[in-house]
Amino acid sequence: MSYARRMQPALEASLSLWRPLHETDGATVFHVDLTPDAPRETEALGWLDAAERSRRDRFLYPRPRREFTLCRAALRSLLCRELGCCNAELSFETAKFGKPFALVGGVPVPAAFNVSHSGPHGLIALAPRGRIGVDVEERSTKRSLDDYIRLLFAPEERAELEKSRGRGRVELFYRLWTLKEAAIKAVGAGLSIDPATFEIPPGLVRGERTGVFSFPDTPEVRWRLENIGNARFAAAIAREAVESADRPVRRKT
Repeated sequence: MSYARRMQPALEASLSLWRPLHETDGATVFHVDLTPDAPRETEALGWLDAAERSRRDRFLYPRPRREFTLCRAALRSLLCRELGCCNAELSFETAKFGKPFALVGGVPVPAAFNVSHSGPHGLIALAPRGRIGVDVEERSTKRSLDDYIRLLFAPEERAELEKSRGRGRVELFYRLWTLKEAAIKAVGAGLSIDPATFEIPPGLVRGERTGVFSFPDTPEVRWRLENIGNARFAAAIAREAVESADRPVRRKT
């Protein structure tokens, strides 16, 4: 059943904070509008706890303050609905490499989530279990891509990008980058994974919407990647395949 159909009446007002964007393989991605809107930001602030308000106040500029406030409030709203808890029961801690996880009444819960934002767009990916990652990027035609291409992509990916020109090159760059970033974020290992050490499946490079791949050092773990970008932004979601989530992972050293 979709998230929209399981809406709790008490949380209907929180729809101003997010909108469903995409459903896939048991996971849902929600869009958070990050454009300036004083009433919406006031509503969002009411969802934050004392520690989050303190963190918000440490941002020096309005834009990152707004991004944090709206994304965290939307995440709280969605998790309360998914977990059937009240906002006061919900808290967050971080794993070894900084990826947050949720607790209800101080007890960790299996719900998986990930957050990304770029420009006026925030995305939240939510699933009942497993590992998940999401990334969103505004496409910029002003940014010089050459240095990024050398640093971020594997040889065959670089070759495809070097063959591309103009708008097509920009589209391909952001499609590949969001897919890589979503996969890295799903693992939750922070900067320990070099994006140039793994390749996006060829079908996704050619423009297919979905694909399955494994990181070279953990070939037994399969990840489902999906390009969910549109005309407004590039975006991707990565989710650990169910058969992989049910067995332990041994990383090569």
